Amino acid sequence: MTKKYSFGIDIDGTVTTPDFLLPYINEAYQTNITLDDVKTYDLTEALAVDKADFFKWFKSEELNMYKNPPIQLNAKRILTNWYPNVSLNYITAREENSRAVTDHWFKANHLPYDTIDIVGATDKVIAGLRHGVQLFMEDKHDNAVRIHEELDIPVLLFDAPYNREAIPNGVVRIKSWLEAENWVKKEFGV
Repeated sequence: MTKKYSFGIDIDGTVTTPDFLLPYINEAYQTNITLDDVKTYDLTEALAVDKADFFKWFKSEELNMYKNPPIQLNAKRILTNWYPNVSLNYITAREENSRAVTDHWFKANHLPYDTIDIVGATDKVIAGLRHGVQLFMEDKHDNAVRIHEELDIPVLLFDAPYNREAIPNGVVRIKSWLEAENWVKKEFGV
């Protein structure tokens, strides 16, 4: 069956809760930061730590952190409802070394998908073109703006303290998966 629409969906901070890394960071760095303390996407700024040291720690812990991040409220139900009519293409900046743990997480949580595209440091725009996405869901501000501008498609930006910069028309700030569901129903009839 040919699907009616194709959506691009980020994983971390979009399908998962945006704060899922914080318990690991707080334990490792003996801090108690909350999501409200994270004002930029660069976590080293909230922690006031050396970027190289943080990157080394992150690389050593990332697969453990990706094993079981919580899913945002209502995301699974909504994605499952869209799945018969929508091609769900998850496009993530995770690195290829996370392929097995990511695939396992999707299967263990019974999340529907057509593709899981792990692009690492490469461009989400290229992956969006490859999958012919007509809508993208993202939590990183600069990704959302760039995807909208280069693909000329709407982008739903999941609101978080680290992405509150101004957005152009065509990038829609939403606070929940319920808002995403209502927006998609209005704009796509799904």
